[in-house]
Amino acid sequence: MNLSSYFFISFIFISCIAHAQLASTAGGDSENTSEDQTKPFKPFIVYQDKGSLNRFVPSGYMPNGECLRMDDAWRDNCQEAKSCIKIEYDIACSLKSRHWAGIYWLHPADNWGDRKGGYNLTGAKKLVFWARGQHGGEKIAEFRIGGVGQGRDYPDSDTASIGPVILAKQWKEYEIDLRDKDLNYISGGFAWIANVDDNPSSCTFYLENIRYE
Repeated sequence: MNLSSYFFISFIFISCIAHAQLASTAGGDSENTSEDQTKPFKPFIVYQDKGSLNRFVPSGYMPNGECLRMDDAWRDNCQEAKSCIKIEYDIACSLKSRHWAGIYWLHPADNWGDRKGGYNLTGAKKLVFWARGQHGGEKIAEFRIGGVGQGRDYPDSDTASIGPVILAKQWKEYEIDLRDKDLNYISGGFAWIANVDDNPSSCTFYLENIRYE
């Protein structure tokens, strides 16, 4: 296990503990929105473009979000939609802090396993997304789904990931294999993590058309 993955897993565990008090007050306010996927699986959109019916919310800024900027309505050189996601990971800032950063797309927003939510994605075979780097060579330690809420009341039923991934300047489609995964309850729909050791000077990259198939 590399250092950034260790920090990533540790952050999820600490976040769950930190939200324990919130669970006692907010847990009853959220419906269980898990969806019945007994029919043939249809593409389930995490992000297509700014105006699409997107599920999950990019609210899980890790470790604290202070070194990240995200624009989910970016319109320059997107792959196939009208807009895409631009993420700027400020390396100079991170060098003064925790040396890593990431974002989780959660449902509902800010839910680390303390509230009912999530989706039943049973039947999905893969998570597909497009990505590119600003210059090429940007290294993302991990792209993943699931893994939220371990040890809490509403944990994700499974997790899967790929990485490290070195991005090209041109758009490329990536897949996370979900075959044989238990997807009956997923609150953490998508996530990425990067660190300063892999990106010593800069790390700006773009995402588009994130979906389960």
